[in-house]
Amino acid sequence: MPRKVILYIATSLDGFIADENHGLHWLENFPHPEAEDYGYAELAARIDTTLMGRETFRILEKYEGPFPYPDTKNYVFSRSQAGSPLPVEIIKEDAPAFVAKLKQQPGKAIWLVGGGKLNATLANAGLIDEIILTQLPVFLGRGIPVFDGLDKPLSFGEVSQKLYPKGVVKFRMR
Repeated sequence: MPRKVILYIATSLDGFIADENHGLHWLENFPHPEAEDYGYAELAARIDTTLMGRETFRILEKYEGPFPYPDTKNYVFSRSQAGSPLPVEIIKEDAPAFVAKLKQQPGKAIWLVGGGKLNATLANAGLIDEIILTQLPVFLGRGIPVFDGLDKPLSFGEVSQKLYPKGVVKFRMR
């Protein structure tokens, strides 16, 4: 059975995952994982691999804390990134071809961390099996969309939602 690719991501009410400068400051007003993890622990138990695009990785490189994914195999898709001291493998080949092969290898589910371009590329190739989208009650007005370049509408047969305090809503689509 092929591994599943799960897009687990937070968005603003207007569908942005970061501001126009790839900033995530707008996430700071909501409870941190110690108070409410929005399903992160459940996700972490299901996965052994992460996928991220170059811009998402650049945000991670600036993060001052410990590397957040020390127990997973981490892939960064970039044609220009030379390397990194962080525990990631830079993938320069076609993302859909790489992920299609990865899904056939043994292992747990694969977390698609983002960003918008990689999300759209994999969605357009039909490689996203599940989306767990946590929507925060904030409007950014401009920014990086969840899917930057989606070719056609994306829909799933099963959709559920959970309401958290402070107006946070988690949608799960399979």
